[in-house]
Amino acid sequence: MSENKKLTVVLGATTDPSRYAYLAAERLKNHKEDFKLVSIKKGEVFGQQFLDLKSKPFIENVHTITLYIGAIHLSQWQDYMLSLNPERIIFNPGTENMELAKAAEAKGIETVFGCTLVMLGTGQY
Repeated sequence: MSENKKLTVVLGATTDPSRYAYLAAERLKNHKEDFKLVSIKKGEVFGQQFLDLKSKPFIENVHTITLYIGAIHLSQWQDYMLSLNPERIIFNPGTENMELAKAAEAKGIETVFGCTLVMLGTGQY
């Protein structure tokens, strides 16, 4: 990983090109951003195997976690996400979970209620 790159974890990765998580991975790749794909599903896109969310893989130097898991399912992964010590968590539409947001903010993690695709497209990423 290069010095100026910010590692993004796409939580809820998918091989379905019609899903926003897939589009986010594609845009991250196109913007030459470093990313890891994490999912409860098995799969591979853009030459990257999905890391198994159920095994709670340790990932170093996480800058951003971008969420593509429904808000009601996030609580079970909250401790795992916080253990990665990201600088930022992006709550994409449909992933808004105030319990996780408050826990993240208490640890000094920036929370963004927005859209990764829009942020990448407008240079706000």
